[in-house]
Amino acid sequence: MMPGKTWDDAVERWLAEKSDKKSLKSDESNIRWLNTYLSLIPLTDINRDVIESLKAKKIASGVSNATVNRMLALLRSVLKVAVTEWDWLPLSPSVKLLREPSRRIRYLSPHQATRLLTELPPHLSAMAAFSLSTGLRRSNVTGLQWSQIDLKRRIAWFDGDQMKSGNSQIIPLNADAMRVLTARRGMHPVYVFTYQGNRIVQVSTAAWYKALQRAGISDFRWHDLRHTWASWHVQVGTPLLVVQELGGWGSAEMVRRYAHFSVVNLANYADKLPGIISPI
Repeated sequence: MMPGKTWDDAVERWLAEKSDKKSLKSDESNIRWLNTYLSLIPLTDINRDVIESLKAKKIASGVSNATVNRMLALLRSVLKVAVTEWDWLPLSPSVKLLREPSRRIRYLSPHQATRLLTELPPHLSAMAAFSLSTGLRRSNVTGLQWSQIDLKRRIAWFDGDQMKSGNSQIIPLNADAMRVLTARRGMHPVYVFTYQGNRIVQVSTAAWYKALQRAGISDFRWHDLRHTWASWHVQVGTPLLVVQELGGWGSAEMVRRYAHFSVVNLANYADKLPGIISPI
């Protein structure tokens, strides 16, 4: 075991070794928060009492249990590799995560979606409409460049490092998506979605929440536009495997949360089998 190693030493090595980690931005955000309390602290002093104190502070900030757990999971991972790979600690303290509620699915009806798009300012309305048309995640929409789009072939493409699954993907563009893109041609030489000449990065703004309030919509996040897109697809009969491919999910399990929307369509498929049993 190497004596005298601090949290700062562990963070420096962690970031160097995990530079290609897809969730590195999320890790960096949690590290900045942890640095407030752990900077210069010896790793041997980070015990269960310290961890419980950090957990309490994070909970008190008003974030969700899932957000608290991401911080705790990162802390646990850093301490674990300090034991198993770096030989900086004899053992790592136990880190108990909080219980998280079941994964929520919040989606809008087409009528609600239309009301929301009407209430949003034009730059956010265009992004929301494009999200509802493609199912793309927020980062893929805010970072979308004209070089990724072929209007003639009606497709957009994304490299693996741009997708959460790590796989490159081609997205077909339906009529609604094409209308949004056509209306924005010439507004910016690089980025599709901009405001006052600058790329839009933040979408959950005051304007977003005020529009939700005016539209009479509660408990709805930007990411729920993706849930809405998937829910609509399943309700009109798109097979789950096709939804998985279109949405870029890495596993079928991620799409099965929408399976309950397809009960009627499943019954239609069941009725397509040829009859082989004589009436009694």
